[in-house]
Amino acid sequence: MNRRVSEPQAVATAGRDYKAGPTQPSGPRPRADAVRNRERILAAARQVFVERGPKAPLDEIARRAGVGNATLYRHFRERRSLLHAVLLSVVSRLADQVERVAAENTDALTALERFLHDAVDERLGALCGLLLDKCGQFPTELSAQYARVEAAACRLMDIARRDGRIRADIGFQDVLVAMSLLARPLPGTDHHLADVHRRLQLLLNGLRLPAREWAETAPALASPDRAQPDECS
Repeated sequence: MNRRVSEPQAVATAGRDYKAGPTQPSGPRPRADAVRNRERILAAARQVFVERGPKAPLDEIARRAGVGNATLYRHFRERRSLLHAVLLSVVSRLADQVERVAAENTDALTALERFLHDAVDERLGALCGLLLDKCGQFPTELSAQYARVEAAACRLMDIARRDGRIRADIGFQDVLVAMSLLARPLPGTDHHLADVHRRLQLLLNGLRLPAREWAETAPALASPDRAQPDECS
């Protein structure tokens, strides 16, 4: 059953107190070539971190970005600042995207699926292990942008659950973990985004109702001392 436009649109207010993207430092505006170099470094770093993890060689990132090591270090003096910038750029864009698709779609499940496929394109699945592990250790700006994503996605899941569209025994953190497992390249295999999108859709199809709930399919695992799915609301 479709909801009125106003309900999914309410998701867009989840992060209204936060800025839409990374805060730019005050002072003189950077030169256009410096801005381009920074964007190229971030794009290359995202790809290299996806492929080789957070300890990937920084000179490989510089090589793929087409800049010298000195240029990379001029923008990012340490690995931690580069990791933070990559995650912040990805999560900020996704925060805007999830709020936009929620406003554009009257059906919460459709909006959720569109957002998750957008997240695959942003390589969130391959980065979310790092994000979930490090988010609390980074400056509050990253935590704030992640809170926008989580609040909006959880709101969509809550609406879809109330509509009887998806299972009640899965939470947003479950979806993130599953995306991480689906999106990480396996050693020695070709890795294509199209395959990740296909596997993600298989996962999303499994969330739809009618389907047997987790407690029904594995009652022995549903005891009170076992971890239960996280709640969004």
